[in-house]
Parts: sequence; C-alpha cells; structure tokens
Amino acid sequence: MGALDGRVAIITGAGRGIGREHALLFAAEGARVVVNDLGGAPDGSGADPTPAQQVVKEILEAGGEAVVNGDDVTDGEGADRLVQTALDAFGGLDVLVNNAGILRDRMLVNMTDEEFDDVTRVHLRGHFMPLRAAARFWKDQSKAGAEVRASVINTASTSGLFGQPGQTNYGSAKSGIATMSIIAQMELERFGVRVNAICPAARTRLTEGLGGAEALSADGAFDPMDPANVSPFVAYLATADCPIKGRAFFVYGGEVHLFQPWALVDKIEVDHKWTLDELAEQGPRLAAYEFDLGKPY
Repeated sequence: MGALDGRVAIITGAGRGIGREHALLFAAEGARVVVNDLGGAPDGSGADPTPAQQVVKEILEAGGEAVVNGDDVTDGEGADRLVQTALDAFGGLDVLVNNAGILRDRMLVNMTDEEFDDVTRVHLRGHFMPLRAAARFWKDQSKAGAEVRASVINTASTSGLFGQPGQTNYGSAKSGIATMSIIAQMELERFGVRVNAICPAARTRLTEGLGGAEALSADGAFDPMDPANVSPFVAYLATADCPIKGRAFFVYGGEVHLFQPWALVDKIEVDHKWTLDELAEQGPRLAAYEFDLGKPY
C-alpha cells in the first residue's frame, strides 16, 4: 500500500529536476500521474517533449501509471486541457503540484521588459492557470455532493520570501505564489481543498550557477542538495489525510522549516493626524528595528 494509492496527480515542470523526482515518488507511492512539461531550456526558450516522455517511461517500466501532457501552463485553455487530461486518463483529479519555472536573472536597472514579463508569466500566471482550472473542477464536484479531499502544492522560493539580488522578476513572482497559496486556501477550503507552498533548495538546472548549489557532502554520504530530498514532504502534503493547509515551508535536505507570513512587529502612533516633525522624531525607530528572519543558511 502506497501513501498515495488511488490519488490522481498533475505535476507541472515534471520532466527534469525537482518535478521529475516528485513524479517518480508519487507514482511509487501509488498515485496516477500526469507529467506536464514543455521541455524548454532554463530560460524558457524552445520545447522538447522527450524529458516528460522519459519520466513517463520510467514510471510505466516500474509498474506505475502515468501520461504525458505538453500544454503551456500559462495559457488558460492549455491549463483546462491539462486538467482534462487527468480526467480522461484516470477519471478524476486529487492533487496539483505547480512546479514549472524558468530563470532570466538580471540586475534591476539592466532587466528588459521581456525578462521581467516572461519570468513572472511562467511562474505566477503559470501557477494561477492550473490552480484555477483544478479549483473549478473541485468546486463543481463539491457542489454536486462529492467528497473532495484535494491538495495543491505550489512552488515558491526563498528568493521571494528572503530576497535575492538579480532576481526582481523571479523573486516577485515567487513571493506572489506564496501569497496566492494563502488566499487560495481561504477561498477553496469550503470545497475540500488544501493549499500549501514550498520553497525548495536543491541542485537543478536553474540553480547550477548559484552559490550553495554544489553538493555539500562527500561521495556516498547524504547529499542535502539532491532534488529527491524535496519530494517526500510534497508527497506528504498530497496525502488525503494531511492536516496542513495554508502554510509555506522551506525544504532542504532532511529539513522542513515553517515560514511565518507577514506579521506586524512594531509600531509608532499618535492620537491625531501625524505631523512631519513628529514622524521625523519617531520614524527612525522603525528604521532601527532588526528583523529575526530565522534564515536557515
């Protein structure tokens, strides 16, 4: 018996890296998997169905169930077809893992319109479109009286929640994904849907050129940067009985850290309309406040 027996899962960006590991583990745990991937380069250019086809081949050879989907997750009709693929192939949908993404790093003053628009489109819109398509299906199921025990796992990043120079496009989209997850949980809980977000740290095509992406352990020892380390927690969030909802996590190696959302931590106040002199007197206190971000690295 697998932890995901009978669950139907869509995993976007599942041809390589973390998404591939998700797909393989989900299938090994009994899920029937729709492997979605355009097969583009790290910057989003081009397309190649081979990586997704290879993942499906591996799953089938291991005795699992999977199908390929090559739709563009940033396109509304493509996202609808993605959900329909799950329904046609497996008769339902229980899990959506939004994982697809690209990188086009550039310092803010040098970033082009296209570099900003393309990255935010693939990440933020590319999460929203499949989420909306799946949510509409689950809402209809719930309204029809069916028991819905669905799970969505979105992929945010510490680049968005902690910040990273050179990634105003990527970081903005990723922090938006974390917020989207919290709001989606508020809206979709009544339909039986749980929504969470993860910020993974692992060695993939997108992190090869970043500091800290190298293996941190000797040959044969535990490699905390192995992308396979991220997938067990994602699979746990996808189980029917997982109680976690509306949360964001940093996942690295054998560690799972819980983020606290935006919170008010200090204030200045008066009992009337502020004067600029009063603000000049009290305002520096807000500049001096030191945040404890709890960074794990």
